[in-house]
Amino acid sequence: MKHSFLRINTLSAVLLAMTAQVMAQEPTPPYLDNNHPIEVRVEDALSRMTLKEKIAIIHAQSKFSSPGCPRLGIPELWMSDGPHGVRMEFVWDNWDHADWTNDSCTAYPALTCLAATFNPELAFKYGNAIGQEARYREKDVILGPGVNIYRTPLSGRNFEYMGEDPYLSSRMVVPYVKGMQQNGVAACLKHFALNNQEKDRDKINVEVSDRALYEIYLPAFKAGVQEGGVWTVMGSYNKFRGQYCSHNDLLINQILKKDWGFDGVMMTDWGSAHDTDEAARNGLDLEMGSWTNGLTWGLSSAYDDYYLAQPFLKKIESGELPESLLDEKVRRVLRLTFRTSMNRNRPYGCKLTPEHAEIARKIAEEGIVLLKNENHFFPIEKGRYQKIAVIGENAVKQLSLGGGSSELKPQKEISPLEGMIEKYGKEHILFTLGYASGEPNYSNELPSGLDADSLVQEALKVAREADVVLFFGGLNKNFQQDCEGDDRRSMDLPFGQNELIEKIIQVNPNTGVILISGNAVSMPWLSQIDGLMQSWYLGSQAGTATANIICGEANPSGKLPFSIPVKLEDNSAHYFGAESYPGVNGTQYYKDDILVGYRWHDTKKIDPLFPFGYGLSYTTFQYGKARTDKKTYRADESVKISFTLKNTGDTPGAETVQVYMSQKKPSVLRPVKELKGFKKVFLQAGEEQVVEIEIPVRSFAFYDEQTADWKLENDSYSLHVASSSKAIQATAKIQVKN
Repeated sequence: MKHSFLRINTLSAVLLAMTAQVMAQEPTPPYLDNNHPIEVRVEDALSRMTLKEKIAIIHAQSKFSSPGCPRLGIPELWMSDGPHGVRMEFVWDNWDHADWTNDSCTAYPALTCLAATFNPELAFKYGNAIGQEARYREKDVILGPGVNIYRTPLSGRNFEYMGEDPYLSSRMVVPYVKGMQQNGVAACLKHFALNNQEKDRDKINVEVSDRALYEIYLPAFKAGVQEGGVWTVMGSYNKFRGQYCSHNDLLINQILKKDWGFDGVMMTDWGSAHDTDEAARNGLDLEMGSWTNGLTWGLSSAYDDYYLAQPFLKKIESGELPESLLDEKVRRVLRLTFRTSMNRNRPYGCKLTPEHAEIARKIAEEGIVLLKNENHFFPIEKGRYQKIAVIGENAVKQLSLGGGSSELKPQKEISPLEGMIEKYGKEHILFTLGYASGEPNYSNELPSGLDADSLVQEALKVAREADVVLFFGGLNKNFQQDCEGDDRRSMDLPFGQNELIEKIIQVNPNTGVILISGNAVSMPWLSQIDGLMQSWYLGSQAGTATANIICGEANPSGKLPFSIPVKLEDNSAHYFGAESYPGVNGTQYYKDDILVGYRWHDTKKIDPLFPFGYGLSYTTFQYGKARTDKKTYRADESVKISFTLKNTGDTPGAETVQVYMSQKKPSVLRPVKELKGFKKVFLQAGEEQVVEIEIPVRSFAFYDEQTADWKLENDSYSLHVASSSKAIQATAKIQVKN
């Protein structure tokens, strides 16, 4: 029996080998052959799929995946938040953390910080680093970056975006997308479009002029699509002109796909689809998260009930909707699959490397903005003070947690207090909370459980004992702060911080403030302090970067990516009352139109507390006269503007030079000036450099609502070389003649 058994097994092995040899000789189907062009592979795969397989591939199978086509060997697509790092894993069908031990990440600074660097090279490194970690974690799509415009300082998700200026956002998003996608991981531009508030985000209808739409709210998306070549775009929750944005005919069919030539996947935010017919006809390709309200509740395993699932299938089978609509969606999902999960040439990725930590630290250092520095308050060199009081919860609170979909599970997050102790020595640091918040929560403000009065009294005791006080305050990522799902209630600092700062100043006037937030806050105590920094959610290397800036080992070079108004009513969205923000009877009118941010402050002559593009340094810079390579230009040419920049201090540093354009006699209302170019220039102490910035003349055009096209007028234009939107250093005049 033993010998017979061996003979049978041997025969089986021979037959298997022969079968494998025959199969190996059969030609590989085109869709599985990387040597074929992607479009050939797409059409071949599509031709092999059944109707039900095609329906399955365009909607989710779990919270963060879609199923692919197992019969054909087409794998699942796996997605992950978010724009600042690869989010932790979740269980299959709800929002519970999976509690894996190997799903930690490098937490990178929030995108407000990246924007504040004004450094596109860092944006590329940022995108590449997240792409590497995503690839290592076997993710195919990262749900970011966000490029919605900072319109109001109350918006809960401003920290996820790149500020108030469409040009700055455009220049920073393109390298981010390219850096990520070179790893075979799709970036996902979000939230398309006009998601500029969280309050009532799932029902608010936005009414905005075509001109503001094209000049302010769409340019960063367009740049990400046409210059960045982004592979996916996510719709927003809100409506635009009465139709939900995730299946909005004008936004998706006309602008995104027809006008911009987008060939990737248009997907929902989680729960942003509302209608099968509109989803089918108006360009939605992939539906994620429906029946869950986007976040917290819903039917279990309801994926076949999605608008683009069984309801769509039944309409096709009945002839109510043509199968061609489905085929176009499947083509786009297959194209994404061949670019990502079936791309055999993509790298394997890596995570938590020293290089990633270095990139996170560098972005954090270059993004911190020095707002006030009188009497040389900063830098605080080692040995300058014996007792440094560090007061404030944000010196120790883990700020990568909370905030909604941007929450992260960093392998480590160095707090500002840890960074200060490492820099100055534990014996020189006195710490107390001063105030306290509860644990991060998406939909409620949780109590801290600590007595507020006792915290204040202890803070004043510590302040009296210290030679200098550094107050680490601001916002956090709890409900109704910098958090998805709702907006702030006011510009004031929460948890009694303004009152606490005033009391600390009374007992120790040598006080500086480090604000950590993704939004502007009110500062009634500003005139009473000498030192102020705007910091951000800085991620894993927060403490190291912060301490390096404070002690002077790194020179601050960040510039504000948004204007900070004196009071809320000075902001363009709030100036016009509730109709403009947050909306009345379900509709919101953007009455500020094209005058957003510094455009509003300049044109209406309302001084901000701190202007867009503003930021100080530990050194000083001198600008020379501005010159252009010609005086007269045609539309198809570019202006080369040059000037000298000299570091006149004794410290190496970087200055972000900005070029704004003004038109002399426009036929329509135009802002006083608009950002058209910038460059970050690093100079040694005493070094002088000729800086040249090239600006396409076509960028001077405005969107003409009469012709529904861009219009460049023959006129005189001024190009202002500036250190902020309020600080013009030199001006050159040119003529445009066609």
